[in-house]
Amino acid sequence: MSTYMEIQKLWAPWRIDFIRAPKETGCFLCRISTAGPEQDAENLVICRGDGVLLLLNRYPYTSGHLMVVPSRHVATLGELMVAERGAMIELVCLGERLLQEVVHPDGFNMGINQGAAAGAGLKDHLHWHIVPRWEGDTNFMPVLGGTRVMPQALEQLHTALREALTRESRGH
Repeated sequence: MSTYMEIQKLWAPWRIDFIRAPKETGCFLCRISTAGPEQDAENLVICRGDGVLLLLNRYPYTSGHLMVVPSRHVATLGELMVAERGAMIELVCLGERLLQEVVHPDGFNMGINQGAAAGAGLKDHLHWHIVPRWEGDTNFMPVLGGTRVMPQALEQLHTALREALTRESRGH
């Protein structure tokens, strides 16, 4: 019997492009907000509301991880105008409905990490996380391997969520 743990490899060769690519300067959420609807698919934007966006997180905790983002560069809820706060809540509710239809979660983690001390990876541009969760979805990969397994490509999920949005807007 061996006295050491056998090391397994999980190959992700597509990650090298991200690692080697120049890192974006400035606020990527502002860039996405100002890019316009013609670049929404590329930027994984599901929909645009009145001064807010609903988009897929490009570096998700789990499949279907969405964010609701104000178009304006603000760091706190208190800096939002009343209409922007209302529009954010509307898109949070929409994101919840779309995810229920497309990925069928058992529940959600939703919230805002405001400031670096609260865990905000981007501390200067407020964003609201909508993270679908499933009973029993905690597995050994993040615990032992520090790895998250995403069972669906972001572009494929983006398409499915946009199709669900179209159905919802038709009242189906």
